[in-house]
Amino acid sequence: METELKKRILSSIILTPIVIFFIIHGSFLFILLLITSFCIALYEWHMISKHKTYNFFGFIFLNLSFYSIYKIRINEDGSYENFLFILLICVLTDIGGYIFGKTIKGPKLTSYSPNKTIAGLIGSYFLALSLVPLLIFLNQVDQDHTLLITLYIILISTVSQIGDIVVSFFKRKSKKKDTGNLIPGHGGLLDRIDGMIFAFPIAYLISFFNLFDKI
Repeated sequence: METELKKRILSSIILTPIVIFFIIHGSFLFILLLITSFCIALYEWHMISKHKTYNFFGFIFLNLSFYSIYKIRINEDGSYENFLFILLICVLTDIGGYIFGKTIKGPKLTSYSPNKTIAGLIGSYFLALSLVPLLIFLNQVDQDHTLLITLYIILISTVSQIGDIVVSFFKRKSKKKDTGNLIPGHGGLLDRIDGMIFAFPIAYLISFFNLFDKI
């Protein structure tokens, strides 16, 4: 476990600044990152679902998911702040679940994903919601919008965790531990972005219908 944790940390340290640079820079770099990730995700999904009846539906979902990711980043203003905010919620959700789950352990959350625990669930929300006081401290949100921001983070974090469980469910059906071995310590790309590919479509719908227009 210690070796895997070291690999996980090292690969995150290497990849995180590169991904953030591509996202902030936008333009062809972001498109390159998105297309590359999309192709890898399609391949990994095919490898764990080939000859399965749900294979085709997964391809449809990934198309819609990556389209929403594209739309959120390449909007009218070319803004990246909202994109990074959603990404940060998903990352903190994942980190919180991993740390609390591995440290506290305890009762399992679901049989579909044996590594998910109730402690991990609490840790996911705790770390994601730590963004609220940080945003207030940085004067990025006033007190009138604190409740909306809190609800938004809870919603995105919840969907991200559901995405993690859904992908784990299909991995178990395919008798696979990981979707691949592309990223040391993490597994495949889908293992890394499983929550994000569910969270971004919801975030896009929220933005499209102005459900949280005061955020």
